[in-house]
Amino acid sequence: MRMLVTSCVCAVAALGAALVFPPMRSEAKDYGQAAQAFPVIEPDLLSTIEARLRRAEASGELARTNEMFAKRVEAKVRRPDPVAGITAARAARSWDFDPSVMMERDIRDQKGNLIAAAGQRINPLDFVSVRQDLVFIDGDDPAQTAWAIEHYSDIKAKIILVNGSPVELMTAKKRRFYFDQAGKLTTRFGIEHTPAIVTQAGRVMRVSEVALKPGKTG
Repeated sequence: MRMLVTSCVCAVAALGAALVFPPMRSEAKDYGQAAQAFPVIEPDLLSTIEARLRRAEASGELARTNEMFAKRVEAKVRRPDPVAGITAARAARSWDFDPSVMMERDIRDQKGNLIAAAGQRINPLDFVSVRQDLVFIDGDDPAQTAWAIEHYSDIKAKIILVNGSPVELMTAKKRRFYFDQAGKLTTRFGIEHTPAIVTQAGRVMRVSEVALKPGKTG
């Protein structure tokens, strides 16, 4: 089970890094280091801290604190905070998302050759392809979960939760699930309702919200 938790964390991190398309930046400038600086800590303070840690370790307080912290972290991994403001779709809608970014400064390779000039717009889809659809669902909604699993295999799409437990679903359904941490992907694509599908359509990403239960939106 802990392997599943670790896998979930790594999968979510990898997904965010590969798909958010952040603005490209040049290398940070090295301003050098005038002199090494070290924090000034009084010897008596260090002794006091060391003594308190030893007492905490001897009494078991340190172990209890570590265990409590570990449980809190594991709970957040198993069931992250829901993405705020996302509701079930009651009407179908779709739009195109342009992932192009504006260069803030010149980008050059190691030999100084210009790759992209400041002010130039770069579309990542000119260089890479998104081979899998992104399917956003409420993992606590059985209808949305069943719909996503029925229509999308692991090869065809990544199923991304905006609510629910990806770990529990991975255990129950024997396939990968992801989570939109802090709503970064849904915010970037403008998604307000689920289920929602994001798929590449040439130089744009086509975003579609699907109404499983047509009616009033909300």
